[in-house]
Amino acid sequence: MSETEKKLQTANCKLQTANCKLSQFRWVICSMLFFATTVNYLDRQVLSLTWKDFIAPEFGWTDANYGTITAFFSIFYACISLVAGKIIDFLGTKKGYLWAIFFWSLAACLHAACGVATMVLCGYENLSAMGEAVKLGGEAGLAIATTSVWLLLACRSMLALGEAGNFPAAIKVTAEYNPKKDRALSTAVFNAGASVGALASPVIIPLLAKYFKSIGFGGGWEMAFIIIGALGFVWMGFWIWLYRKPSESQYVNEAELAYIQSDDAEGEVKTEAKEEKTIGFFKCFTFPQTWAFIAGKFFTDGVWWFFLFWTPAYFKDQFGLSSDNPKTMALIATLYAIVTFLSIGGGYLPRLFIEKRGLDPYAGRMRAMLIFAFFPIAALLAQPCGAVSPWFPAILIGLVGAGHQSWSANIYSTVSDMFPKSTVATITGVGTMAGGLGSFLINKGSGVLFDYSAAQGDAFAFMGFTGKPAGYMIVFCICAVAYLVAWSVMKILVPRYKVIKV
Repeated sequence: MSETEKKLQTANCKLQTANCKLSQFRWVICSMLFFATTVNYLDRQVLSLTWKDFIAPEFGWTDANYGTITAFFSIFYACISLVAGKIIDFLGTKKGYLWAIFFWSLAACLHAACGVATMVLCGYENLSAMGEAVKLGGEAGLAIATTSVWLLLACRSMLALGEAGNFPAAIKVTAEYNPKKDRALSTAVFNAGASVGALASPVIIPLLAKYFKSIGFGGGWEMAFIIIGALGFVWMGFWIWLYRKPSESQYVNEAELAYIQSDDAEGEVKTEAKEEKTIGFFKCFTFPQTWAFIAGKFFTDGVWWFFLFWTPAYFKDQFGLSSDNPKTMALIATLYAIVTFLSIGGGYLPRLFIEKRGLDPYAGRMRAMLIFAFFPIAALLAQPCGAVSPWFPAILIGLVGAGHQSWSANIYSTVSDMFPKSTVATITGVGTMAGGLGSFLINKGSGVLFDYSAAQGDAFAFMGFTGKPAGYMIVFCICAVAYLVAWSVMKILVPRYKVIKV
């Protein structure tokens, strides 16, 4: 019997002893993933919460300009995600995560320099002179808008370079620190950081921008980028101190290690004594499981990113509420509070199906995902109910977001259920790439559609709405059915649970 087997056997014996308690360090690691994801979404939200009221007046942006920036961020994110997972698998979770958060935090801070850089490149002595040129419009105004868009795109591409590594790294850590039955719950917990980041953003970011603008520090939005971006550097210090693989961590006792490796003990994966083989990058595309994950992400990620990027603009366009209006903050905070609290339950439901109903992991997750796929249908009611009060769209979009986050926690877990740990980050990156492509299409299309529908006015009609409200209704209809389409494609590609073995 090898030393590793003896260690596992001893740990299993201790696990069954009443006076032996498991350490709970895996949840400390999960909390680190939660905070990283929270910071990730805070950084991502600074632009969406400042562009309409702070940045657009400074640069003369239109909806199409903003749509271009969000769309190309998505495509950068998609392209980088294609290889980000492979890089994380190569570097390992500790180094890979550190590099990822370093790049996106630095990029977030660099956004603040775009105003001054635009001023210099366009030949103005100060920001006030550039502001006057924007008001006058014409070729000078167009040059300012175009230059600023390109500069923001450069910063967003660097942001994408780092942020693309977050989910592949987090899913890989989750696979390392949890047995299969706990992975959806752990993923739901850390994935709730996306909702918490989005929840905190409307309360923090517009106020930061408003405060610094009031004291004459540029347009105010610059310091919002710098302060939020700096949070990532703080997280890096804690990650360097705390993270080790479970078998190497001083904070994981033998009982917890045995619990984490309980899948190994059942013979589902190879023991630690043998280094696990990985699957070649191109070979990954020969498995229907890979294409199922790609389809699930392509059809659904764009829905989340649309609401993430456009909800503040929606409240401005539909109800005249600026991002620094207390009512807007309350509406968006309520929306993401619904997302946060409901989505955590998304990790429990498949566990119920697996443990209580005896379903295999894939069947349990697919049943749960079918339930969550019906949540986004609430988007169909957002526009009609908005005629009564803006609170109805906030609540209904919150239900859509809760459905997405619950879906997301489970679709990520299908990867760690069926692929070896050595390939989890690679497949996650490939799927994230597909999600980025879907997001590119919906964000670029939305920006163009909103400008066009607004220009057409009453001549543009859809389901009883005219002008820009009709444009929003079209996008809401697409969002409503996206998850049911995705679930159907996934089920066709992978009808039954099948683990891929190297």
